[in-house]
Amino acid sequence: MQQPGTAASPVPGSMFSWVSKDARRKKEPELFQTVSEGLRQLYAQKLLPLEEHYRFHEFHSPALEDADFDNKPMVLLVGQYSTGKTTFIRHLIEQDFPGMRIGPEPTTDSFIAVMHGPTEGVVPGNALVVDPRRPFRKLNAFGNAFLNRFMCAQLPNPVLDSISIIDTPGILSGEKQRISRGYDFAAVLEWFAERVDRIILLFDAHKLDISDEFSEVIKALKNHEDKIRVVLNKADQIETQQLMRVYGALMWSLGKIINTPEVVRVYIGSFWSHPLLIPDNRKLFEAEEQDLFKDIQSLPRNAALRKLNDLIKRARLAKVHAYIISSLKKEMPNVFGKESKKKELVNNLGEIYQKIEREHQISPGDFPSLRKMQELLQTQDFSKFQALKPKLLDTVDDMLANDIARLMVMVRQEESLMPSQAVKGGAFEGTMNGPFGHGYGEGAGEGIDDVEWVVGKDKPTYDEIFYTLSPVNGKITGANAKKEMVKSKLPNTVLGKIWKLADVDKDGLLDDEEFALANHLIKVKLEGHELPADLPPHLIPPSKRRHE
Repeated sequence: MQQPGTAASPVPGSMFSWVSKDARRKKEPELFQTVSEGLRQLYAQKLLPLEEHYRFHEFHSPALEDADFDNKPMVLLVGQYSTGKTTFIRHLIEQDFPGMRIGPEPTTDSFIAVMHGPTEGVVPGNALVVDPRRPFRKLNAFGNAFLNRFMCAQLPNPVLDSISIIDTPGILSGEKQRISRGYDFAAVLEWFAERVDRIILLFDAHKLDISDEFSEVIKALKNHEDKIRVVLNKADQIETQQLMRVYGALMWSLGKIINTPEVVRVYIGSFWSHPLLIPDNRKLFEAEEQDLFKDIQSLPRNAALRKLNDLIKRARLAKVHAYIISSLKKEMPNVFGKESKKKELVNNLGEIYQKIEREHQISPGDFPSLRKMQELLQTQDFSKFQALKPKLLDTVDDMLANDIARLMVMVRQEESLMPSQAVKGGAFEGTMNGPFGHGYGEGAGEGIDDVEWVVGKDKPTYDEIFYTLSPVNGKITGANAKKEMVKSKLPNTVLGKIWKLADVDKDGLLDDEEFALANHLIKVKLEGHELPADLPPHLIPPSKRRHE
């Protein structure tokens, strides 16, 4: 009797190991071919059940769809009318797009998604929201008044190969903003803000004022500060002194509205292809434009990371939402006094927030807006709310603790396989190479196209100093060179780098040409330019070039 038992014992053992392997396989991210596929599966299998159980979509944000995980990075432009939003897009893609209207009055009265397409054309809003390949299906909820003011401008353009740009209606000021748009403008912008990779707020340096509606819009973008960049446009129309004042006023206003101790990045410039009206700050505008372009160009490379980050944000909010709904359910009476209890709970929602915060160690920043939540709860039937279901929350916790960490590794691997992924074409090509590249012929690049050695013109001055430093066999020691070089007051780390660059033959001594080169590099640094990592060919002293 015992014999068959011992023979049979491996079967349950092997079955158990097979089951555990299968359970492990379910968790293994190796099943995911790409990060976006991994995010899609995690959302559908682990987060969506929690959202549906606690009616998350009725309160916060519609369910995510496949297109949300696959779409190209999007840039959302927001600003008051006539701040140059449409012109900014025109400047980036260097091409007119269908539906484009530019003027000093409020011209763009629609949301226009400027996207890549094989032929030029316009797709109206009602057709856009039924297209499963586009990430706009859930905009259907905003109704016809919005959909009549929404369209997609398609055109073949190299910039749009990598990113899509959303142009928005100019935000109105004064009387005009009181006329209703027929749809919740701030809610639409919030919907886009959740899904885009970059939000650019445009301000006009010439007439800086932040209307009540713009203020409300910026507040609606509150949870997306990491995506916000600010552009102070048309800065060539005012003098330097005025520009400083306008910049200060803008920072002060934004500090009051955005209400965070961190300062948002503000890019100053004139983003169009017209001659500069007041060219005094040309260099500043060029540097700022390059910084902004680099930021936009990095979007395709960081797109997977942004989607991962947004999913984590969403999961944290969904967890808090589940605790809020289940707490309200728990407090509700079974039979009598439901309405009066509901009113009491809505009024005391702040206390429920604090209780959840203490019980589950949740940061106050993870909670939804109290006022907005109270408004939404007024119309809900609390008896239909669900009690706390720990299994659903544990699944989301497991996703955040394990699956997301594994996907993070995949993000880095994907990035390393596609290092050259960047926005190309349009305005991004204009300053890449050639004499109009940023900083060309300046600093260490000075004299790059000259036949003569650029250091030669100042060499007589440097030679006078060189011969006072007791050269032996035409060379001075490091100690003697140091006495002269420290007079520049540059830190030792910088002077050490200059020494390495100037000691071309690496003999630990400097001849007259190398000493002149060291002084030239000191001058470059003192003028505010960066030192090169390696000595450019045009700076190599003439006597050393034959060894190259």
